[in-house]
Amino acid sequence: MKANSPKRKIFDAVDMLTEESSAHEPDGVQVLPLDKIKAFHDHPFHLYEGERLQDMVESIKEHGVLTPVIVRKKRGGYEMLSGHNRANAAKMAGLKEIPAIVKEGLTEQEAYVYVIETNMIQRSFNDLLPSEKAAVMAEQYDKTCCQGKRSDIIRELEILAGNETESTCGHNGHKLKSRDVLAKEYGFSSRNAARYLRLNYLIRPFKDMMDRNEIPLLSAVDVSYMPEEEQQALYDLLTGRKLKLMPKMAAQLRKASGNLDEEKMLEIVDGLKVKKQANGVSLKLPTAICSKYFEGMNAEQMASLVEQALEAWFAGKEAAHVQ
Repeated sequence: MKANSPKRKIFDAVDMLTEESSAHEPDGVQVLPLDKIKAFHDHPFHLYEGERLQDMVESIKEHGVLTPVIVRKKRGGYEMLSGHNRANAAKMAGLKEIPAIVKEGLTEQEAYVYVIETNMIQRSFNDLLPSEKAAVMAEQYDKTCCQGKRSDIIRELEILAGNETESTCGHNGHKLKSRDVLAKEYGFSSRNAARYLRLNYLIRPFKDMMDRNEIPLLSAVDVSYMPEEEQQALYDLLTGRKLKLMPKMAAQLRKASGNLDEEKMLEIVDGLKVKKQANGVSLKLPTAICSKYFEGMNAEQMASLVEQALEAWFAGKEAAHVQ
Protein backbone atom coordinates (compact mmCIF):
# COMPACT_ATOMS: atom_id res chain seq x y z
CA MET A 1 0.00 0.00 0.00
CA LYS A 2 2.89 2.36 -0.61
CA ALA A 3 1.81 5.63 -2.18
CA ASN A 4 3.51 5.79 -5.55
CA SER A 5 2.69 6.31 -9.23
CA PRO A 6 1.42 2.77 -9.87
CA LYS A 7 -1.13 3.21 -7.05
CA ARG A 8 -2.31 6.44 -8.68
CA LYS A 9 -2.75 4.39 -11.84
CA ILE A 10 -4.90 1.91 -9.94
CA PHE A 11 -7.13 4.65 -8.56
CA ASP A 12 -7.50 6.13 -12.05
CA ALA A 13 -8.48 2.68 -13.27
CA VAL A 14 -11.17 2.53 -10.58
CA ASP A 15 -12.52 5.88 -11.71
CA MET A 16 -12.62 4.65 -15.31
CA LEU A 17 -14.23 1.38 -14.31
CA THR A 18 -17.01 2.97 -12.30
CA GLU A 19 -17.71 5.50 -15.03
CA GLU A 20 -17.96 2.66 -17.56
CA SER A 21 -20.14 0.50 -15.36
CA SER A 22 -22.51 3.19 -14.13
CA ALA A 23 -24.44 3.13 -17.40
CA HIS A 24 -25.03 -0.64 -17.10
CA GLU A 25 -25.36 -1.46 -13.42
CA PRO A 26 -25.66 0.41 -10.09
CA ASP A 27 -21.96 0.07 -9.15
CA GLY A 28 -19.93 3.05 -7.96
CA VAL A 29 -17.50 4.07 -5.27
CA GLN A 30 -19.26 4.75 -1.98
CA VAL A 31 -17.94 5.48 1.49
CA LEU A 32 -19.17 2.80 3.90
CA PRO A 33 -18.83 2.35 7.68
CA LEU A 34 -16.27 -0.35 8.42
CA ASP A 35 -18.45 -1.83 11.15
CA LYS A 36 -21.16 -2.54 8.56
CA ILE A 37 -18.84 -4.78 6.47
CA LYS A 38 -18.42 -8.41 7.49
CA ALA A 39 -15.74 -10.78 6.23
CA PHE A 40 -16.72 -13.14 3.42
CA HIS A 41 -18.47 -16.11 5.04
CA ASP A 42 -16.07 -18.65 3.52
CA HIS A 43 -12.91 -16.60 3.13
CA PRO A 44 -10.08 -19.07 2.40
CA PHE A 45 -7.10 -16.72 2.75
CA HIS A 46 -5.16 -15.76 5.86
CA LEU A 47 -4.87 -12.07 6.67
CA TYR A 48 -1.51 -10.33 6.50
CA GLU A 49 0.58 -10.32 9.65
CA GLY A 50 3.85 -8.84 10.87
CA GLU A 51 5.81 -6.35 8.77
CA ARG A 52 3.53 -6.62 5.74
CA LEU A 53 0.51 -5.66 7.84
CA GLN A 54 2.36 -2.84 9.61
CA ASP A 55 3.50 -1.37 6.29
CA MET A 56 -0.10 -1.31 5.12
CA VAL A 57 -1.28 0.32 8.34
CA GLU A 58 1.38 3.05 8.12
CA SER A 59 0.57 3.72 4.45
CA ILE A 60 -3.14 4.07 5.24
CA LYS A 61 -2.39 6.42 8.14
CA GLU A 62 -0.42 8.64 5.77
CA HIS A 63 -2.39 8.38 2.52
CA GLY A 64 -5.73 6.74 3.32
CA VAL A 65 -7.17 3.79 1.39
CA LEU A 66 -6.33 4.48 -2.26
CA THR A 67 -8.02 1.44 -3.80
CA PRO A 68 -11.69 0.80 -2.89
CA VAL A 69 -12.68 -2.55 -1.49
CA ILE A 70 -15.40 -4.56 -3.24
CA VAL A 71 -18.45 -5.64 -1.23
CA ARG A 72 -21.91 -7.02 -1.87
CA LYS A 73 -25.09 -6.04 -0.11
CA LYS A 74 -26.30 -8.40 2.60
CA ARG A 75 -29.12 -8.13 5.07
CA GLY A 76 -28.18 -5.52 7.65
CA GLY A 77 -24.98 -4.48 5.93
CA TYR A 78 -22.34 -5.68 3.49
CA GLU A 79 -20.09 -8.68 2.92
CA MET A 80 -16.47 -8.25 1.83
CA LEU A 81 -15.43 -9.73 -1.51
CA SER A 82 -12.10 -8.01 -2.08
CA GLY A 83 -10.18 -5.99 0.50
CA HIS A 84 -10.08 -7.99 3.73
CA ASN A 85 -6.50 -6.87 4.41
CA ARG A 86 -7.22 -3.23 3.55
CA ALA A 87 -10.21 -3.22 5.88
CA ASN A 88 -8.23 -4.84 8.68
CA ALA A 89 -5.37 -2.36 8.29
CA ALA A 90 -7.81 0.56 8.07
CA LYS A 91 -9.36 -0.44 11.40
CA MET A 92 -5.90 -0.65 12.96
CA ALA A 93 -5.11 2.78 11.52
CA GLY A 94 -8.17 4.18 13.29
CA LEU A 95 -10.42 4.69 10.27
CA LYS A 96 -14.18 4.35 10.68
CA GLU A 97 -15.08 4.36 6.96
CA ILE A 98 -13.65 2.96 3.76
CA PRO A 99 -14.26 3.57 0.02
CA ALA A 100 -16.09 0.64 -1.54
CA ILE A 101 -17.57 -0.60 -4.79
CA VAL A 102 -20.94 -2.20 -4.02
CA LYS A 103 -22.10 -5.23 -6.01
CA GLU A 104 -25.68 -6.40 -6.21
CA GLY A 105 -27.36 -9.50 -7.57
CA LEU A 106 -24.33 -11.79 -7.47
CA THR A 107 -24.74 -15.54 -7.14
CA GLU A 108 -22.62 -17.37 -4.54
CA GLN A 109 -20.39 -18.68 -7.31
CA GLU A 110 -19.84 -15.24 -8.79
CA ALA A 111 -19.07 -13.78 -5.36
CA TYR A 112 -16.48 -16.50 -4.80
CA VAL A 113 -14.79 -15.65 -8.11
CA TYR A 114 -14.22 -12.13 -6.77
CA VAL A 115 -12.73 -13.51 -3.55
CA ILE A 116 -10.33 -15.92 -5.27
CA GLU A 117 -9.29 -13.90 -8.30
CA THR A 118 -8.50 -10.67 -6.44
CA ASN A 119 -6.06 -12.57 -4.26
CA MET A 120 -4.43 -14.23 -7.26
CA ILE A 121 -3.90 -10.87 -8.96
CA GLN A 122 -1.99 -9.75 -5.86
CA ARG A 123 -0.02 -12.91 -5.00
CA SER A 124 1.93 -15.74 -6.57
CA PHE A 125 0.40 -19.21 -6.33
CA ASN A 126 3.67 -20.54 -4.93
CA ASP A 127 3.49 -18.08 -2.03
CA LEU A 128 0.13 -19.44 -0.85
CA LEU A 129 -0.38 -21.75 2.12
CA PRO A 130 -1.66 -25.28 1.41
CA SER A 131 -5.31 -24.52 2.23
CA GLU A 132 -5.15 -21.37 0.10
CA LYS A 133 -3.73 -23.31 -2.85
CA ALA A 134 -6.53 -25.83 -2.42
CA ALA A 135 -9.18 -23.09 -2.57
CA VAL A 136 -7.66 -21.52 -5.69
CA MET A 137 -7.44 -24.87 -7.47
CA ALA A 138 -11.00 -25.79 -6.55
CA GLU A 139 -12.31 -22.49 -7.90
CA GLN A 140 -10.48 -23.09 -11.16
CA TYR A 141 -11.72 -26.69 -11.36
CA ASP A 142 -15.31 -26.03 -10.43
CA LYS A 143 -17.59 -25.25 -13.35
CA THR A 144 -20.54 -23.97 -11.31
CA CYS A 145 -20.07 -20.40 -12.59
CA CYS A 146 -20.97 -19.32 -16.12
CA GLN A 147 -17.73 -18.79 -18.03
CA GLY A 148 -19.03 -15.63 -19.73
CA LYS A 149 -19.91 -13.91 -16.45
CA ARG A 150 -16.71 -15.19 -14.87
CA SER A 151 -14.71 -13.60 -17.70
CA ASP A 152 -16.43 -10.25 -17.16
CA ILE A 153 -15.55 -10.37 -13.44
CA ILE A 154 -11.90 -11.20 -14.10
CA ARG A 155 -11.59 -8.45 -16.71
CA GLU A 156 -13.01 -5.97 -14.18
CA LEU A 157 -10.54 -7.05 -11.51
CA GLU A 158 -7.61 -6.77 -13.93
CA ILE A 159 -8.65 -3.17 -14.66
CA LEU A 160 -8.86 -2.45 -10.92
CA ALA A 161 -5.32 -3.77 -10.51
CA GLY A 162 -4.09 -1.56 -13.34
CA ASN A 163 -3.12 -4.55 -15.49
CA GLU A 164 -3.43 -4.79 -19.25
CA THR A 165 -5.19 -8.02 -20.14
CA GLU A 166 -6.58 -9.80 -23.15
CA SER A 167 -7.46 -12.90 -21.20
CA THR A 168 -11.03 -13.82 -20.38
CA CYS A 169 -10.43 -17.25 -18.90
CA GLY A 170 -9.06 -16.67 -15.41
CA HIS A 171 -5.93 -15.26 -13.85
CA ASN A 172 -3.70 -17.62 -15.81
CA GLY A 173 -5.42 -17.16 -19.17
CA HIS A 174 -6.37 -20.82 -19.64
CA LYS A 175 -9.61 -22.73 -19.37
CA LEU A 176 -8.97 -25.59 -17.00
CA LYS A 177 -11.26 -28.34 -18.17
CA SER A 178 -9.95 -31.31 -16.23
CA ARG A 179 -7.87 -32.31 -13.26
CA ASP A 180 -4.95 -33.25 -15.52
CA VAL A 181 -4.90 -29.80 -17.14
CA LEU A 182 -5.19 -28.23 -13.68
CA ALA A 183 -2.26 -30.31 -12.44
CA LYS A 184 -0.10 -29.30 -15.39
CA GLU A 185 -0.95 -25.62 -14.93
CA TYR A 186 0.22 -25.60 -11.31
CA GLY A 187 3.14 -28.00 -11.71
CA PHE A 188 1.57 -30.93 -9.84
CA SER A 189 1.10 -34.56 -10.71
CA SER A 190 -2.53 -35.52 -11.32
CA ARG A 191 -2.50 -37.37 -7.99
CA ASN A 192 -1.24 -34.35 -6.06
CA ALA A 193 -3.80 -32.12 -7.77
CA ALA A 194 -6.51 -34.51 -6.58
CA ARG A 195 -5.09 -34.37 -3.05
CA TYR A 196 -5.17 -30.57 -2.98
CA LEU A 197 -8.75 -30.55 -4.24
CA ARG A 198 -9.70 -32.89 -1.39
CA LEU A 199 -8.32 -30.44 1.20
CA ASN A 200 -11.33 -28.20 0.63
CA TYR A 201 -13.45 -30.76 2.49
CA LEU A 202 -11.51 -30.24 5.72
CA ILE A 203 -13.05 -28.26 8.55
CA ARG A 204 -11.34 -24.93 9.20
CA PRO A 205 -9.37 -26.08 12.29
CA PHE A 206 -7.67 -28.85 10.31
CA LYS A 207 -6.90 -26.45 7.45
CA ASP A 208 -5.20 -24.17 9.98
CA MET A 209 -3.23 -27.11 11.44
CA MET A 210 -2.07 -28.03 7.95
CA ASP A 211 -1.02 -24.46 7.20
CA ARG A 212 1.03 -24.46 10.43
CA ASN A 213 2.69 -27.76 9.43
CA GLU A 214 1.11 -29.51 12.40
CA ILE A 215 -0.43 -32.25 10.28
CA PRO A 216 1.09 -33.96 7.20
CA LEU A 217 -0.58 -33.43 3.85
CA LEU A 218 -1.39 -37.14 3.43
CA SER A 219 -2.99 -37.22 6.89
CA ALA A 220 -5.07 -34.16 6.04
CA VAL A 221 -6.27 -35.80 2.82
CA ASP A 222 -7.44 -38.90 4.69
CA VAL A 223 -9.21 -36.80 7.32
CA SER A 224 -11.02 -34.91 4.53
CA TYR A 225 -13.00 -38.07 3.74
CA MET A 226 -14.48 -38.13 7.24
CA PRO A 227 -17.84 -36.41 7.95
CA GLU A 228 -17.53 -32.97 9.52
CA GLU A 229 -18.84 -34.15 12.89
CA GLU A 230 -16.16 -36.86 13.04
CA GLN A 231 -13.51 -34.35 11.96
CA GLN A 232 -14.53 -32.02 14.77
CA ALA A 233 -14.49 -34.84 17.33
CA LEU A 234 -11.03 -35.90 16.12
CA TYR A 235 -9.73 -32.33 16.30
CA ASP A 236 -11.03 -31.96 19.87
CA LEU A 237 -9.36 -35.26 20.81
CA LEU A 238 -6.01 -34.33 19.29
CA THR A 239 -5.86 -30.86 20.83
CA GLY A 240 -7.28 -31.95 24.19
CA ARG A 241 -4.71 -34.73 24.63
CA LYS A 242 -1.89 -33.00 22.70
CA LEU A 243 -1.54 -35.89 20.28
CA LYS A 244 -0.05 -35.93 16.79
CA LEU A 245 -1.82 -37.47 13.83
CA MET A 246 0.47 -39.49 11.59
CA PRO A 247 -0.38 -40.81 8.09
CA LYS A 248 -0.85 -44.43 9.21
CA MET A 249 -3.30 -43.37 11.92
CA ALA A 250 -5.20 -41.08 9.54
CA ALA A 251 -5.53 -43.93 7.03
CA GLN A 252 -7.03 -46.14 9.76
CA LEU A 253 -9.45 -43.40 10.77
CA ARG A 254 -10.56 -42.95 7.18
CA LYS A 255 -11.19 -46.70 6.86
CA ALA A 256 -13.22 -46.75 10.08
CA SER A 257 -15.11 -43.54 9.26
CA GLY A 258 -18.86 -43.79 9.78
CA ASN A 259 -18.46 -46.02 12.84
CA LEU A 260 -16.15 -43.86 14.92
CA ASP A 261 -16.79 -42.85 18.50
CA GLU A 262 -14.31 -41.26 20.91
CA GLU A 263 -13.14 -44.62 22.26
CA LYS A 264 -12.42 -45.98 18.78
CA MET A 265 -10.65 -42.76 17.77
CA LEU A 266 -8.53 -42.90 20.91
CA GLU A 267 -7.63 -46.51 20.25
CA ILE A 268 -6.40 -45.60 16.76
CA VAL A 269 -4.70 -42.28 17.52
CA ASP A 270 -3.30 -42.91 20.99
CA GLY A 271 -2.49 -46.56 20.32
CA LEU A 272 -3.75 -47.87 23.68
CA LYS A 273 -4.69 -51.47 22.96
CA VAL A 274 -4.34 -54.82 24.75
CA LYS A 275 -4.91 -58.16 23.00
CA LYS A 276 -4.98 -61.54 24.71
CA GLN A 277 -3.45 -64.19 22.50
CA ALA A 278 -2.84 -67.92 22.80
CA ASN A 279 0.89 -67.40 23.38
CA GLY A 280 0.60 -64.44 25.72
CA VAL A 281 -0.60 -60.83 25.85
CA SER A 282 0.05 -58.20 23.18
CA LEU A 283 0.19 -54.67 24.62
CA LYS A 284 0.11 -51.61 22.39
CA LEU A 285 1.15 -48.45 24.25
CA PRO A 286 0.04 -44.89 23.54
CA THR A 287 2.08 -43.04 20.95
CA ALA A 288 3.06 -40.34 23.44
CA ILE A 289 4.58 -42.93 25.79
CA CYS A 290 6.45 -44.66 22.96
CA SER A 291 7.92 -41.35 21.81
CA LYS A 292 8.92 -40.37 25.35
CA TYR A 293 10.48 -43.60 26.61
CA PHE A 294 11.26 -45.91 23.66
CA GLU A 295 12.73 -43.59 21.02
CA GLY A 296 15.32 -45.46 18.92
CA MET A 297 14.80 -48.85 20.64
CA ASN A 298 14.03 -52.14 18.94
CA ALA A 299 11.37 -54.58 20.21
CA GLU A 300 13.80 -56.56 22.36
CA GLN A 301 15.16 -53.45 24.06
CA MET A 302 11.65 -52.17 24.72
CA ALA A 303 10.59 -55.50 26.24
CA SER A 304 13.64 -55.48 28.49
CA LEU A 305 12.95 -51.95 29.68
CA VAL A 306 9.32 -52.77 30.42
CA GLU A 307 10.37 -55.86 32.40
CA GLN A 308 12.84 -53.83 34.50
CA ALA A 309 10.26 -51.13 35.15
CA LEU A 310 7.65 -53.68 36.24
CA GLU A 311 10.12 -55.45 38.53
CA ALA A 312 11.03 -52.15 40.18
CA TRP A 313 7.39 -51.15 40.51
CA PHE A 314 6.28 -54.44 42.10
CA ALA A 315 9.33 -54.45 44.37
CA GLY A 316 8.33 -51.02 45.58
CA LYS A 317 4.78 -52.19 46.28
CA GLU A 318 6.02 -55.17 48.30
CA ALA A 319 8.36 -52.96 50.34
CA ALA A 320 5.53 -50.58 51.06
CA HIS A 321 3.30 -53.49 52.12
CA VAL A 322 5.95 -54.82 54.57
CA GLN A 323 6.28 -51.47 56.25
